[in-house]
Amino acid sequence: MIPLKIAVVVHGRFHAFDLVRELIKQGHEVTLFTNYPKYIVEKFGIPSQSVKSLLIHGVVIRILAQIELIFSKLNLTFDFEPFFHASFSYWASHKLIQDNFDVIYVFSGIAEEIFQKLADKPVLKILVRGSSHIRTQFQILNDEEIRAGLKIDKPSDWIIAREEREYQLADIVIVLSTFARSSFIQKGIDPKKLRLLPLGAQLSLFRPQENIILARCQRILSGEPLKVLLVGTFSLRKGAIDLVEIAKNSGSDFQFTFVGAIGDDANFLYKTNSQYIEFIPKQPQSELPQYYGSADIFIFTTIEDGYAVVLSQAQVAGLPIISTTNCSAPDIIVENETGWILPIRSPDAFIERLQWCHEHRPELAQMVNKIYEDFQPRDWTNVAEDFTVIVRDYLEISAK
Repeated sequence: MIPLKIAVVVHGRFHAFDLVRELIKQGHEVTLFTNYPKYIVEKFGIPSQSVKSLLIHGVVIRILAQIELIFSKLNLTFDFEPFFHASFSYWASHKLIQDNFDVIYVFSGIAEEIFQKLADKPVLKILVRGSSHIRTQFQILNDEEIRAGLKIDKPSDWIIAREEREYQLADIVIVLSTFARSSFIQKGIDPKKLRLLPLGAQLSLFRPQENIILARCQRILSGEPLKVLLVGTFSLRKGAIDLVEIAKNSGSDFQFTFVGAIGDDANFLYKTNSQYIEFIPKQPQSELPQYYGSADIFIFTTIEDGYAVVLSQAQVAGLPIISTTNCSAPDIIVENETGWILPIRSPDAFIERLQWCHEHRPELAQMVNKIYEDFQPRDWTNVAEDFTVIVRDYLEISAK
């Protein structure tokens, strides 16, 4: 089959680097447009000749982010967002117009100028949205802001309008979970325009040795406090309020560990709840397997997500998962076999499920073994294969 010529455009990393690496392995001609340095991109297995980098953009954005943080502490506002998105999109559009690609895969927020520039070119324009529909995301976060009584970083009117234009300009909109797909349909996007592309995990990195699973099962059956893990960002969007409530009220039969960055909006919770949760700073991906390996249960209290790769990582690591509905959990968890799915903002339901795990330790250990032995998590090779199928199916239909 003839290889595809693909451009992937991303203002950062997200899942783009993993996808590009696997597409190249499958023989496609892929060019990555990013604001990351080439030497960092190479660490993800992508050759430098496949990368075009607007390095100055990444540097300036990091400086502006620090300025914006200083301004916010002084109760001053300065919006760098239009510059951040439009400047990168403008640069990429002028690079892309100089070549002939079969498909361009662009992350939402930086696609408008690209799609406009390439409107008359015979190229498949794919937009990927990493979260739910931007208006759904705004509403959920606005409700959480009211609940918390604190300001949360929400999509601005500018980016909402911009993304909605991008949804219309794209030939295909790729979403990463059924939760996200439903949010687009509810907001009036034609289901025929949507494609679901679940992500995956790096199996070679996160798949534990059998002795790790044996130690976990022995620990569970011993009656020791169950070790509960969450990896990601400690923020109100990720359910920090609920995580604290769960940790406070679950009792001495559980030990909670959080690994990751602390969001500004949840800093007050971090400072006042270290007696309930062990907070470990954000770790390189290569260091995460040791934390998954030493845990017994993975919980995910997010109130809004597209696809949380940490769920796939936890599943590869053989951990039972307790997660909310508003993410990829309903797509990857088999209820009562590999984990449980609960409503958002329901700390009592999480506590009840954790208590069940404590009171049914033989069943929990059996679940760990089943996940490890029987369940086949999805890796990045599968993601790249499914992406290729989406593209070829669309091009074939369009050619008729």
